[in-house]
Amino acid sequence: MTEARAASGRLTQAHWRHYTDIPLTVAAFIFLVAYAWEVIVDLKPPDDLIAETIMWVIWSLFVLDFLILLILAERRVHWFFTHFLDFLIVALPALRPLRLLRLVTLLKFLNRGAGRALRGRVVTYAAGAAVILVFVAALAELDVERHAIGSHIHTFGDSLWWACVTIASVGYGDITPVTFEGRLIAVGVMAAGIALVGTVAATFASFFIDRVTITNQIENDETQDALALLAAEVAALRAELKQSKEHQ
Repeated sequence: MTEARAASGRLTQAHWRHYTDIPLTVAAFIFLVAYAWEVIVDLKPPDDLIAETIMWVIWSLFVLDFLILLILAERRVHWFFTHFLDFLIVALPALRPLRLLRLVTLLKFLNRGAGRALRGRVVTYAAGAAVILVFVAALAELDVERHAIGSHIHTFGDSLWWACVTIASVGYGDITPVTFEGRLIAVGVMAAGIALVGTVAATFASFFIDRVTITNQIENDETQDALALLAAEVAALRAELKQSKEHQ
């Protein structure tokens, strides 16, 4: 009995996430605001001290969250490799705003069937990921390209246009990164764009296939009902003919 109580009172990953998910999401939003403020305004020392302090504090919170989850994991090595994205969010500052995707889970969908609810979540995650990715990529690209020699990206409008064109795989070529870091960001945006487009396309294809299946099922049901009615009428006619013959 004592061991059962001790086990029930032990802190688990589920308990930790329950209490920290919303605070960490808010922290990610604050981080994104601070990062955007520093990059768009192009803050210089010592004016950037406030933004840098905010981002370092929030980064420390993410490190603490990751370490606690790792300690609470039953199979720590397995958990680490199955949550490698969480490690990247901690290790790479540019990925930390991806925590904002958890805001999407706060949306409530109408109960329209399990399949449709799943598609709704997929489309919502894809749309949320695309918006956040474009915004973060534009900030990161402006940060590394603004002062580079021969750069075409000097304002947030330039970088935002570049991010939209890149994630859509349009490839106008009017604005291109010239730095190594900028090109790495471009590769990431291209890969993410292909994945997002594929996800959305597959989701819509599944939706239309389901609609066709439902339509065919309705038509089959109507055909079966018509055949059953016709069979009943034929049976009634046979009965009438049999009765008429008996009366004769």
